[in-house]
Amino acid sequence: MRSMSDTLARLAALRGTLRAQPTQDNPDLVTLDAFGSNPGALGGYTYLPSKRGKDMALVVVLHGCTQTAAGYDIGSGWSRLAEDYGFALLFPEQRRANNPNFCFNWFNPEDISRDHGEVFSIRQMIVKVVAEHGIDGRRVFVTGLSAGGAMAAAMLATYPEVFAGGAIIAGLPYASAATIPEAFDRMRGHGGPTAKELERRLKSASGHKGPWPTLSLWQGTADRTVVPSNANAIVEQWKNIHGVDASPGRVEDIGRHQRKVWTDAHGVDVIELYTIAGMDHGTPLDVGTGYGTSGPFMLDVGISSTVEIARSWGVVPSFEKRHDAKPSAAQPENAAGPFGAGSDRGGIQKVIEDALRSAGLMR
Repeated sequence: MRSMSDTLARLAALRGTLRAQPTQDNPDLVTLDAFGSNPGALGGYTYLPSKRGKDMALVVVLHGCTQTAAGYDIGSGWSRLAEDYGFALLFPEQRRANNPNFCFNWFNPEDISRDHGEVFSIRQMIVKVVAEHGIDGRRVFVTGLSAGGAMAAAMLATYPEVFAGGAIIAGLPYASAATIPEAFDRMRGHGGPTAKELERRLKSASGHKGPWPTLSLWQGTADRTVVPSNANAIVEQWKNIHGVDASPGRVEDIGRHQRKVWTDAHGVDVIELYTIAGMDHGTPLDVGTGYGTSGPFMLDVGISSTVEIARSWGVVPSFEKRHDAKPSAAQPENAAGPFGAGSDRGGIQKVIEDALRSAGLMR
């Protein structure tokens, strides 16, 4: 067990690494009040698009350490995407009284147990937003960065019946740590439960018997804060839950980056892992899309996790799915799917996109 002095030294080093983002206000976010007993003492904000239909999707977005809900939204571009495509957003926010670095307490057993602590506060927020804003309860999703990614994993584990899908960016497996020293060790890839034990903890978090949410993972190869082995550990924790093979069903190259996909017995993509070449700790962005702003932990690497995650969930229309993904050399040419290399859908997609832009319905 690590000494307290070692833990304090690691905390000091982390504060030096995680530079505080400048305070950013986002007047489009609305404070969420009176959403339940709030045992985790969290704050919350919502974003609703100006053009709202019935049965909107809801995306829950969890910021990383040292960040605010508004700052993460500006960096990631989620509210601009929601405005363009007509879905709702919920931004839970950590309070300094709970964690001096504004990290969600993903390593505290009390905060990641069903109907307790921070996960229950977030669940209460979701209940209120779904009830008040005409949300389609079958289309609720959650994503987060770093500590927010680890808390997204906790939400998927403790309330799998609530979510259709989740996206974890530079996060960690559910219940992989139970103390601050363990949290630092896991972030660096040291120690931790076995894959079998991680799977057991996931299954026992809720007693869920129905279908499980799909999972999208994003990890930089040069991340020194949450090392890449954590993404692989999340795959190990979830693969038997979804009944997929140990090896991915297909591997796609997206420029310098790579996407691995695990498909279930019904042919559904249930786990995907994006490996972002050379990226350090942060959320992958492509500011050229018009969604997101680069800054601390918001990294312009030529691929937008925000846009790609939204596409995978269908909150951005399916015909806009990426068509530049190419199968790796070891994969058959048709493994890239209906929008892969050699498909004539690219030309069809361009016609549709041009028409939508002309109508002012797409950037």
